[in-house]
Amino acid sequence: MQLPDKVTGLFLVGVGIAAAYGGSLQPPVPGQQIGPEVFPMVVGIGLAICGALIALGIGHRFEEEAEADLAAHSDQPAPPERRSKAAIGLKVLLPPALLLFYVVAVDRLGFVPTGAAMVLATALALGARPKLAIPLALVTPVGVHLVFYKLLRVPLPDGLLPMPW
Repeated sequence: MQLPDKVTGLFLVGVGIAAAYGGSLQPPVPGQQIGPEVFPMVVGIGLAICGALIALGIGHRFEEEAEADLAAHSDQPAPPERRSKAAIGLKVLLPPALLLFYVVAVDRLGFVPTGAAMVLATALALGARPKLAIPLALVTPVGVHLVFYKLLRVPLPDGLLPMPW
C-alpha cells in the first residue's frame, strides 16, 4: 500500500511540530546559551519544513523528468529486482535490531565503533556499494561524536576507541 505524498508530508509536519514543541518544554541550562531544548527544536523544525515540501509536491517534477530522461536513454528496460519477500521483511526489522544492538554494545565498544557498524549495516541494507558504505561508516560516527561532544556538550561512551577531544 502506498500513501499519497500529501498524507505522508502532513504526517511529517505533525511529527516535526510535536518534536519542536517537546523540545521547547525542556528547561534551559543555567549559564549556557545552548541547552537541551535546541536539538529537538532544530530537528523538529527541519522535519516540519521537509514534510511541508513533500506535501506541496515540491521537487516531484524533477523526479518525473529524471525517470523520463532515463527511459529515453535506456535501450532496454531495467531488469526487475529479484528480492524475496523474506529479504524485504528482514529490512523492516533492521531499525529495531540496530537500536537493540546500540543499547547492548555502546557501553562495551564505545560510540564510534558501534556507530560505524550501524552506518555500515544500514548503508549496505539500503543498497550502497561497499566502496561508498565503508568510508561513510568510518567518517559519520566521528562527525556525530564531534557535534555531540563539542557543540552540544553531551558526552558519549568512549569504549575501545576514545576520541582525542
